[in-house]
Amino acid sequence: MSLKSSNKVDTNRYELEVQVDAETFEKAVSTVYRKKVKNINVPGFRKGKAPRMIIEKMYGEEIFYEDAMQDLYPEALSQAAEEAQLKLVRDKIDLDVISVGKEGFTFKATVTVEPEVEIENYKGIEIAKKTTEVTEEILEEEIQKIRERNSRLVTVEDRPAQNGDSVVIDFEGFVDGVAFEGGKAENYTLALGSGNFIPGFEEQIVGHNTNDAFTITVTFPEDYQVDDLKSKEAQFKIVLHEIKAKELPEFDNEFIKDISEKETVEEYKEELKSEVAQRLQKESEQDVENQLTTKLTELLKAEIPEAMYENTVDDMLREFDMRLRSQGMDMQTYMQYMGMDKDGLRAMYRPQAEQRVKLRLALDKIAQLENLTADDAAIEAEYERMAESYKMPVEKIKKIVSTADIAKDLAVEKAMDLVKDSAAIA
Repeated sequence: MSLKSSNKVDTNRYELEVQVDAETFEKAVSTVYRKKVKNINVPGFRKGKAPRMIIEKMYGEEIFYEDAMQDLYPEALSQAAEEAQLKLVRDKIDLDVISVGKEGFTFKATVTVEPEVEIENYKGIEIAKKTTEVTEEILEEEIQKIRERNSRLVTVEDRPAQNGDSVVIDFEGFVDGVAFEGGKAENYTLALGSGNFIPGFEEQIVGHNTNDAFTITVTFPEDYQVDDLKSKEAQFKIVLHEIKAKELPEFDNEFIKDISEKETVEEYKEELKSEVAQRLQKESEQDVENQLTTKLTELLKAEIPEAMYENTVDDMLREFDMRLRSQGMDMQTYMQYMGMDKDGLRAMYRPQAEQRVKLRLALDKIAQLENLTADDAAIEAEYERMAESYKMPVEKIKKIVSTADIAKDLAVEKAMDLVKDSAAIA
């Protein structure tokens, strides 16, 4: 198999003319014959026992050509692209057979390829690093969160409902005076200020007292999951049965003993300060990486084919589906729960996909410019890491993920490390 010619026909589209030699084609035809013969009836022969020569005489010698060509296209095209120093992108391929026969076959394929990439000034990128100092204010905020998590709800009767309270209500919704499905509940507990209900609903309960019966008016959002209710004005009749307020525990030694292995407030605060410092450090490092990612995608110069974005969305949705299934859910159930369709889900992932594609192209180019490679020891160590992570034997991982792909991933990691190490972080 060999490349006869390579011509650019459009942005990121190339026409490759590929020739498959007679020997390779004959082997493929023989393989197809062995697969197909078992289902071919020929008078005078037991089913599946007719010689190839007899079948070809009856049906024409090209009877097995189509399947043989289909079997050979992927590898032939891959080799031709490599010879032309092009990286193929999963996309529509226009195929045109020029000639086929005992001497082999020749075809033309119009394919989408990865774009030409330029990137400069990737060293010395200026980054503003978030502070990792644990101030007294930050520590007090953490203590308040801990008290909130350990709070209890107590009934209050001497004041109206306010943000932060939980209320027990009956409600029934009407549009144009008609009750609608899903708009009614009794003894429903709602946290005011949570934003769980449509805009304006929770806000209009604030200020009312226990046993109040009242009506509120709200408008459903344009993007509401129920089509019949989108942008509709609705009235809700509400009865407020109970107001519950959070009662926070005192932050004292007794409380500390209940929630930790420490004995005193001071001991606990020292431990908490250390934990917060570690978290802030991780957040700061992630923020630096996020800033570098944004800057690299801005520095990238490339006309990226749409197929690269769409393929990446496909990959991300497959990953998401696998995570859902590991949790006992599937994509269809998730979409129904979220009130969105496949197009909406794809749109949600699109910005992430665009950034992922751009970052990968930028780092691939940097790895190339800096001659960054991975040695055998690093590749083997990565296989070991993956095997441990996925709880699979190393040999099975090696069958799934090629050495070339591992090497590329490690080179990309090195490229990111280079960019990070050279950054001007203030």
